[in-house]
Amino acid sequence: MNNKNFRDNLIELIKGGSAHLTFNDAIKNVNPEIRNFQPDSNLHSVYEEMEHMRIAQEDIYRYTIEKGWISPAWPEGYWPDKKDDISDEEWKSTIDRFNNDLEGIIQLIRNEELDLTSEIPHGQGRTYLREILLAADHNAYHLGKIVDVRKRLGDWYN
Repeated sequence: MNNKNFRDNLIELIKGGSAHLTFNDAIKNVNPEIRNFQPDSNLHSVYEEMEHMRIAQEDIYRYTIEKGWISPAWPEGYWPDKKDDISDEEWKSTIDRFNNDLEGIIQLIRNEELDLTSEIPHGQGRTYLREILLAADHNAYHLGKIVDVRKRLGDWYN
């Protein structure tokens, strides 16, 4: 499928900013003191949600483009280890890695030589489009969770 409007709409969906926030807007100005604070035992911290998003998006992206990619163990491999404190370097690394993989997905969408509805050669019947939509859907869900946690902690700016 090489329709430019379709590809542009997919990029808009994966980046966010229309029906939901972008990743960078959701984490903008998070108070460092609450990065890893769980407001409730049933909720993850902002950092845990971010790192989970990063791990899952990386897995979806790498699965799509690398034949030998091995996914993390489910579910424990998709969540970060519990930590008392998150350094500025860890925080920035999660953001940078998430955005780098997001850009990789965007470049995949822009590749007009790739029929997005075709099956991934090593993908067990899955298509490129399915994986892109999976990443967009998963990201949107967890962006909402980040906003909810920030609101509970009184750290939301809207």
